[in-house]
Amino acid sequence: MRIAIGDFLLSRLQDAGITEIIGVPGDFNLNLIEQIDAREGIRFVGTCNELNAAYAADGYARSRGLGALLTTYGVGELSALNGIAGAAAEHVPMVSIAGAPPLYATEARYDLHHSMGDGNFENILSSVGQITVAAVRITPHNAVEEIDRALHTALREKRPVHIQVPSDITHLTIEAPQEPLNTAWPSSDPERLASAVERIAELFAQAKSPVLLVDLDADRHGFAESLQKLAEKTQTPYAQLSSGKAILDEQSPLFLGTYNGAGSAPDVRSKVENTDLLLTTTPRFIEANSGSFTHKLPSEAVVDLGDQHVSIHGEDYIGITVQELLDALLETLPATQGTAAEQATPAQPAEDTPEWEVAPGAALTQKRLWPRMAGFVREGDVVITEAGTSNIGLGPQRLPSGVKYVNSGIWGSIGFTLPALLGSQLAAPSRRHLLFIGDGSFQLTAQELSTILREDLAPIIVLVNNRGYTIERWILGMRSAYNDIANWDYGKLPGVFHPGTSMVSHSASTEGELEDALAQIENSSAGAFLELHLDPEDAPAGLKAFGPMTADFDYGPRGPRNA
Repeated sequence: MRIAIGDFLLSRLQDAGITEIIGVPGDFNLNLIEQIDAREGIRFVGTCNELNAAYAADGYARSRGLGALLTTYGVGELSALNGIAGAAAEHVPMVSIAGAPPLYATEARYDLHHSMGDGNFENILSSVGQITVAAVRITPHNAVEEIDRALHTALREKRPVHIQVPSDITHLTIEAPQEPLNTAWPSSDPERLASAVERIAELFAQAKSPVLLVDLDADRHGFAESLQKLAEKTQTPYAQLSSGKAILDEQSPLFLGTYNGAGSAPDVRSKVENTDLLLTTTPRFIEANSGSFTHKLPSEAVVDLGDQHVSIHGEDYIGITVQELLDALLETLPATQGTAAEQATPAQPAEDTPEWEVAPGAALTQKRLWPRMAGFVREGDVVITEAGTSNIGLGPQRLPSGVKYVNSGIWGSIGFTLPALLGSQLAAPSRRHLLFIGDGSFQLTAQELSTILREDLAPIIVLVNNRGYTIERWILGMRSAYNDIANWDYGKLPGVFHPGTSMVSHSASTEGELEDALAQIENSSAGAFLELHLDPEDAPAGLKAFGPMTADFDYGPRGPRNA
C-alpha cells in the first residue's frame, strides 16, 4: 500500500502500543503534529520543555513498555538529551523523534537556524547517537527499513533510539507493508534452549540453598511474573538490589530484603554470598547499590539470565530468548514443599522503628515519616520516588504486593520524577500514582505540574520541604548557602498553574497534621498536593551513611571534609 511517511511512522508506534506522543512543538515538527492530530487512536501531549518531555516519555515507557518523544532539530534534541541519557542508563525503551530541516537543505548544507550555522547537519545526530542504540535520519527511500529497525532495536535492547524526520518528507507517500509491526521475539535455538534448561534443572536438583537476586532488567524485559512464579514453585528465597526494588513481591515470606554488599542486613548478605546457586538478572553494581563496591557474588554459583542469553557458571548459552527459558523451567522444575521458604528470614526495615502510634504534637522526623508513608501505599499503586531523601527513606520499607516502584537509581538526575509521573499516569490512568519528591528536585521541573493538571490527572504528590538539598548537606556543606533554595509557597502552585483545579493542597509539620491530611486524601478521589515540613539537617539513616561515604569517594583523604 502507499502511505504518507508520517502516517507510516505513527502507525508503527501504534502497533507498538503508543497512544500518546509527548513533546514540544517546533517549526520542523509541526507538520508531523498535524498528522498526529488527524489520526485516530494517538495524540500529542505538549510539555513545558523538552527535558521534561524526555522524562515523561521515560515514565510512560515504564508503565506502557515503550515511550515516544517528539522534539525539534538541534535546540530541542539537545535540551532532551539528559532525559534520553537517563533512559539509556536505566534501560528504558524510548523512541525519540525530531523534526529536522528539509532534506534538500541538509543535502545542500544550508546555514540554518537551530544549527551551528556551518552547514553541518551530522553533529546533532551523532551527538544523540552516542547515547542511543540507533540514530538515523530517514528519507523516502529508507523510511520503512529504518523506522522498523529502530523500533525493533528499542524493544529488543530496552534502550532509546532516535529518528530525525526531515520536515519536507512527512507527507510524501511511500510503498509500505500492510502487516502491522511484529513485536514478537524470535524463537530460541532449540538445542541451546534444551541444554540450558537441562543444566539449570540439574543445578536446582543439587542446590541446598538457592537464592534469586533481582535487578531492574528483570522488570525491563518483562520477567517479573515468571520469576515470581519460579520462586514460589521452587520455594527459592529472593533478594533485590535497591535498583530493583519491588519488582518481586516484598510481602512474600520468600523475600529476604535488599542486598547492598557490606551495607546489607547480615542475614541477607550471608544468604546471597554463600549460596550454592544464585540466579541473577544481569545486575549492575554502582557505588550506591553495592555498599561502595563491597559486593561479593559467588561467581562459581551464578546463573545469569540476560535478555538474549544465559550464562551458567561462566559458560554462555547464546541464541536463547530468556522468556522461553523461564516458561520451560516453570514446566520442568518440580515443585518444592516449603523447605526453602522456611529458611528465609523475612525482611526487616532498615531502622528500628516502633509500631506507628500518632504523637499529635510531635514534629515530623525522617525516621518516623517513611514507615508511615509506606503504610499509606495500597496494593497496585505506582510509587515514584525522587533520588535523594525520598528514595533513601522509602527504599528500605516493605511495600504492598503489586506496587510498581519507579526511580532513577543509576542515572539519578534530580527533577526526573515529576515529569515521569505525568508520563506514567498517561500510560496507566487507572492506577493510583504517588510521587515523593524533595523541594530542591521539585524546583527543577515544577512547571510540569501544570501539564498534569491540564490533562486532568489526579496523583498524590508528597513534597518534602526541608529547605534545600539535604542529600548534598550530608555530603558536604551542611549549613552552606549553596545547599539552600528559595522557600516557595508550594501549596498555592496547583491554583496558580491551573486556576479552578480540583487538586487539594495540604500542609503538615506535626504527626497529627499528617494524619489529618492523609485521612482527607484517602477519602477523596481528587488529586492531592501534600507539603511536609522537616528539619533541613534531618535525614534517613541510609542517607546519613551515604553522605560521608560519597564524600570520601569523591574528594579523597585530602578533601574538604578532612581539612
